[in-house]
Amino acid sequence: MERRVADIEYEQMLQIRYTVAQHRPENGLERSAYLLLSRIHAEGPKSIGELSEFFRLDASTVQRQTGAVMRAGFIERIPDPDGGIARKFALTPAGLTRLTEVRERSVRALDRILENWSDDDVATFADLLHRFNLDIEQYSEAKREARGRAAAS
Repeated sequence: MERRVADIEYEQMLQIRYTVAQHRPENGLERSAYLLLSRIHAEGPKSIGELSEFFRLDASTVQRQTGAVMRAGFIERIPDPDGGIARKFALTPAGLTRLTEVRERSVRALDRILENWSDDDVATFADLLHRFNLDIEQYSEAKREARGRAAAS
């Protein structure tokens, strides 16, 4: 049986295109803000360094993104809840409300798209996407560690 990796790449490209189109400012929250708010919501307050590491972005890029989201009133700087010296970003009530609204709209749209799929197919697709994303994170981490080892030698 042929490995259909090129088919996966193509379908992933289309999915990214549709996802980016869905997360435009006129739809309630641009993509970078949605990702930032989602991460803080899922894991709690985060510093610039933690966000930079997670998203694998330069700290200056994350500073610009957090600045825009903070000016919109969706996050605020707080002291580190664990007692560290770095200030962290936490969702404001307005940020949680906006994230919830945008996420619910997105979930409703996905539910309409998948309405002809069986519950088992939806569950399998969700499980495979989760596995795929975990493997991407592991692959990216291994590449980063290899670069670090190469730079140290």
